[in-house]
Amino acid sequence: MPSTHEVSNQVPPLENYNLFDRNRPLADALAREGAADTSGWLRERGAELGSAEMSALAVAANRNPPQAKLFDQNGRRRDEVEFHPAYHQLMAYLKRHGASAGPWAQPARGAHVKRAAFYMMYAEIEDGTLCPTTMTYAVVPSIAHEQTIAREWLPRIHSLDYDPRFIPAAQKRGVTLGMGMTEKQGGSDLRSNVTTASPKGRREYAIVGHKWFFSAPMSDAFLILAQAPGGLSCFFLPRFTPDGAVNAIRIQRLKDKLGDRSNASSEVEFDDASAWLVGDEGRGLPIILEMGTYCRLDCVLGTAGLIRQCASQAIHHARHRTPLSSWQTRAERV
Repeated sequence: MPSTHEVSNQVPPLENYNLFDRNRPLADALAREGAADTSGWLRERGAELGSAEMSALAVAANRNPPQAKLFDQNGRRRDEVEFHPAYHQLMAYLKRHGASAGPWAQPARGAHVKRAAFYMMYAEIEDGTLCPTTMTYAVVPSIAHEQTIAREWLPRIHSLDYDPRFIPAAQKRGVTLGMGMTEKQGGSDLRSNVTTASPKGRREYAIVGHKWFFSAPMSDAFLILAQAPGGLSCFFLPRFTPDGAVNAIRIQRLKDKLGDRSNASSEVEFDDASAWLVGDEGRGLPIILEMGTYCRLDCVLGTAGLIRQCASQAIHHARHRTPLSSWQTRAERV
């Protein structure tokens, strides 16, 4: 027989509320940092992000993590990762609202502040999709000085279009970028990297080696570190070579992670993969760490968003619970 007891004193889900309107410190920070005129736009995003529909997308993306598809049915290399449709919907939302490169594409007073506020609010709802979003944003200063790469790639990075198809970037209007630095033997000691880069001419190199942590492997291109004849150097590694062939980036496996589950993090090997030098040989660390600096700033913003959501959930819970009366408390102690 089904239970006839009515459920009481339980908390409804925290949804269909405006994240911006409930975050007074965020509004104050906007005014302090010279971006108060963006509050209307952020209020619209706050209502979208606080909706039950957005929460459902976040839940679906994390309950259905990405799957590595390394080979096809005939044993040929695929080296692809498949995502749940919710992941792509969330990525499209971020790209459409300029989280990937909005301040670089349309520089204006307060543009980076506006993006930071949006990023913090989004982090309250879903964080895995923020990883490729951050790297796409952070890569711009590092490649802007490499004119040949910048001329071809920056318009696609700046684009508000999200295109998840596994095709050459030349056939897309919008792209995402990733990063690969860490190797098995070195961890955070990047100078101990052993991946090699052999010159092929016209700033093209053949990359042989591995990355122990290769973020968002379905990105359209990556910045990586490798040992060139002149020392540790930074390279631009596209997913496809200029002739349209899949670059020799061999996915070994996806990381089994505690968090960030909607996003794919991988281990890869390079089998004469084609890459192009960014900056000068031997100057890889300062170049890629410029990208790393912007990634770290986003890590702070994302953490602040997570903390804010924790506080919101705790307050929401406390407000909807009925406190025990003093006589009930005493009776339970007896």
